[in-house]
Amino acid sequence: MKRFDLSLYLVLDPELCRGIGMVETARLAVAGGVTMVQLRDKTADTSAMIETGRALQRALAGTGVPLIVNDDVEAAIALGAEGVHVGQSDLAAAAARRRIPDTMILGVSVETEELARQVDAGLVDYVGIGPVFATGTKPDHKTPIGFDGLARIVAAAPVPAVAIGGLKQGHAMPVLAAGAHGLAVVSAICGQPHPEIAARSIAREIEVARR
Repeated sequence: MKRFDLSLYLVLDPELCRGIGMVETARLAVAGGVTMVQLRDKTADTSAMIETGRALQRALAGTGVPLIVNDDVEAAIALGAEGVHVGQSDLAAAAARRRIPDTMILGVSVETEELARQVDAGLVDYVGIGPVFATGTKPDHKTPIGFDGLARIVAAAPVPAVAIGGLKQGHAMPVLAAGAHGLAVVSAICGQPHPEIAARSIAREIEVARR
């Protein structure tokens, strides 16, 4: 049975993490309470993704925190990563599922209620919903949906959901109130002076919001 916790989902960005690197950022963030880590690097080829992924796996060893690879199914398979995440413009969920082991977590991005309703719970394990707010980490993002839009799309999705897009400290309460299982963050941790402290602050907010 697949076990994963969407509470605090870190999406790594190579530019924002450039100061200390993605691997050290992930290590510190997990120490602060991050529950999932996604390797996202749209400029890297498969061999580079595998190299970074292996370094991340060494850093995450023993933590129980799964490594999710964005878009690059070949890299995810080569790494034996815990999961892969695809967007609407990437490989279709059904095609991705055919290529990966049954045990691998599959996440899919959805931006509308219609896309959420189309998700096949027999293939997909979770959805990433957003952008909640505009974000500079993904300049080509769709129109922001806000917390009301998030709630509508969460309600339409047949699988657990994580919210993404401009989320940071202070957003845990409304994200969970909208029905999402957690929040995915990028700049709220990547590029921060102290990733562990930043992660711990958000993790505490999530804990309080769930009481």
